Amino acid sequence: MYGMRAQDTTPATHFRSARLCRVNGDLYFSTRENTQEGPFASHEAAEREIRAYIERMQFRT
Repeated sequence: MYGMRAQDTTPATHFRSARLCRVNGDLYFSTRENTQEGPFASHEAAEREIRAYIERMQFRT
C-alpha cells in the first residue's frame, strides 16, 4: 500500500500484516507504535481490544 498517514511527512509504502500472535501460548496484538498488547483469553477478546485500541488512538490525535 502506497500512501500517507496523518503523521507522515512523505508518502511511503506500508505493508499490512497479521496483528494477532501467540507468545509462549498467550495471545497478543501488535501496534504501529511497536508495542504488544495483551495477553488475551480468546481471539474474540483480542479483536474487541484491537477495536478499542484503535478508537483510543484516533481520539488522541
